Amino acid sequence: MKRIDAIIRPGKLDEVKDALGALGVTGLTAVEAKGFGRQKGHTEVYRGAEYKIDFQPKTMVTIVVSDELLEPAIAALLKTARTGAIGDGKLFITALQDVIRIRTGEHQAI
Repeated sequence: MKRIDAIIRPGKLDEVKDALGALGVTGLTAVEAKGFGRQKGHTEVYRGAEYKIDFQPKTMVTIVVSDELLEPAIAALLKTARTGAIGDGKLFITALQDVIRIRTGEHQAI
């Protein structure tokens, strides 16, 4: 099993959720996040005062998928989250060592 952490634009969350659901992804966690990368923030003017906004609003989506579903999930994320502009985000894929259901204490097969 693999864990995918996707940093995406907040406006893309519904498209991503629908695309992953169509693949059979049964669970998803989404968290509001702030960050920056190559875009390095931007400058805005408010009431005549100029200030720099370093952190851009993002959404971090975390899913866990079987090895067989990894490539289709990556393809769905790339297709739905991409706008082609700087700031589209990143995908981080990691192997899972263990998964334990808190309610029952059972270990999921990995």
